[in-house]
Parts: sequence; C-alpha cells; structure tokens
Amino acid sequence: MFWKHWSSETHGVALAVVAAFGFSFKAIFVKLAYAVPQAVPVDPVTLLSLRMLFALPFFLAIGLHASRAAPPLPRRDWLQLSVLGLLGYYGASILDFIGLGYISAGLERLILFTYPTLTVMIGVLFMGKTLQRREIGALLLSYAGIGLVFFHDLEFSGETATVLVGSAFIFASSLSYALYLAGSGPMIQRLGSARFTALAMLVSTLATELHFLATQPLSTLRQPLPIYAYGVAMALLSTVLPVFLQSAAIRRIGAARSVMIGTLGPMLTIAFAWWLLDEPLSLSQMVGAALVLAGVWLISRH
Repeated sequence: MFWKHWSSETHGVALAVVAAFGFSFKAIFVKLAYAVPQAVPVDPVTLLSLRMLFALPFFLAIGLHASRAAPPLPRRDWLQLSVLGLLGYYGASILDFIGLGYISAGLERLILFTYPTLTVMIGVLFMGKTLQRREIGALLLSYAGIGLVFFHDLEFSGETATVLVGSAFIFASSLSYALYLAGSGPMIQRLGSARFTALAMLVSTLATELHFLATQPLSTLRQPLPIYAYGVAMALLSTVLPVFLQSAAIRRIGAARSVMIGTLGPMLTIAFAWWLLDEPLSLSQMVGAALVLAGVWLISRH
C-alpha cells in the first residue's frame, strides 16, 4: 500500500481532507432526504433521530473500548460532558437540520463556518482573552463573505422571511458548536479525544431520542427506503468517520492546520449542492466563500 510510505504529517493532511469531504456531504444528505417524495415529508427531529440511531452502535463500541482501562468519571466530569454533548452534537445538529429546511446547503455551510470566529469571541467575552488585529480582520472577512451569499439567497429565493429564519437557525447552530469547542479543550486533555468524542455523542444520542419520543409518535420512524439510506449515509460518512478522522488528523498535524484544511468544506458543499441539488452557482457565492475561507485561515494560522 503506497500510503504506508507516507510521513505522519502526510497522513494527517490526508485524514483532514477526507474528513472535510465527509462533513461537507451532511447538508447534501439532509436536503436530499427532505426532497424524497411522500405524503408527509420527513421532519428534522425524525431525520436526526435516525442519523443518531444508526451511529449509536459505533460510538457505543468506541466509548466502551476507550473507557475499558480508564478510571471512572467523577460526577463533575459527567455534568460537564453532558452539557458539552448537548451543545455540540444535539443542540447544534437539531438547529442545523431545522435551518436546512429554509435555506440552501451552500449558505448553511458558510454560516456554520463562523464557528472559529465565534469560538474566539467567546474566549474574549468570557475567558479573559484579548482580541488581536488579525482576529478582527478574520471577523470582518467572514461576515462580509456570509453577507454576500446571504443576499444572493435572498435574491434567488425571493422570500426574505424564509432566508432570515433559516439563517438564524444555522447561526444558532454555529454558536452552539462554538460553545462546545470553547469548553471541550480541558476535557479532551483529561479523557483523550476518542473517549471524549464517543461519550459526548452518546449523551447527544440520548437527548435526541428523548426529544423524538416527546414530540413524535413512533410511527414516524416508518419511512421510505431512501430516507433510511440517507440516514445511514449521514451516520457513517458524515458523522462517525469524519469525527474520528478529524481527531486522528489533529493528533498528527495539530488543530490549527486541521481547521485550515477543513475550510475546504464550504467550497465542497457549494460544488456538490450545484451538482446534486441544482442549487445556483454564482460569482457572488464564490467570492463570499473565498472571504469566509480567508477569515477562517487568518484566525487559524497560529
């Protein structure tokens, strides 16, 4: 196998690129699932429930393996883990799935990529960190790019209220994920990335299924075969694999370089949305995406 001769750094870059592909397809799978013809389209809670159920066996197995020789968690760690799991994989996901019912996959991915700048702002506002000039520049670049694509979607859809509502849900999703990132560092140091990620996903899965049981009848789990196929694809290709590939990449090349490579995600989503969903592709979208990526690159340099 040719990759056996790669250096650790080359392995890390390859893993980060494959992870970016996996994450970029999530919005495509969601939009394809919403478009499956049936009397009552699948709702966001049911679709997220299927995604988490299909991913559950993998995270359960990984969590058990990673915890086998580790000491039990104290109550305080379980509390922190529960809060972070609710923010990062339950709250962010449900808000994202709802928002995708209103706006394009390309705009969704760009708004989600505000999480690096939001993470920095959380550090400034609540953790005593200072805002440097390059971080101010990153904020300006990112939000200028989102503004361009936002107005493109307004012009294309002709429904201002719909785009505003969808964008608000996606921005809330990005904020939820940024809060998760800002608070997860110390726990990852203590538990290790595999154990932390698996346990956080188990918390998220439990919250998702409780949400489903509280709001939907069990009969809504009966869906056409294409919905199950998209749920499995999301669980494996856009959840389990990229989460652990990203962790492995961070271990080899560091978080900053992994985030920089992850900026491929918005560009890939816009391209796949144009190819698979017939979403329009315009110059303003490309310029907006480039500005967002420049902002993420600037904030991730160090």
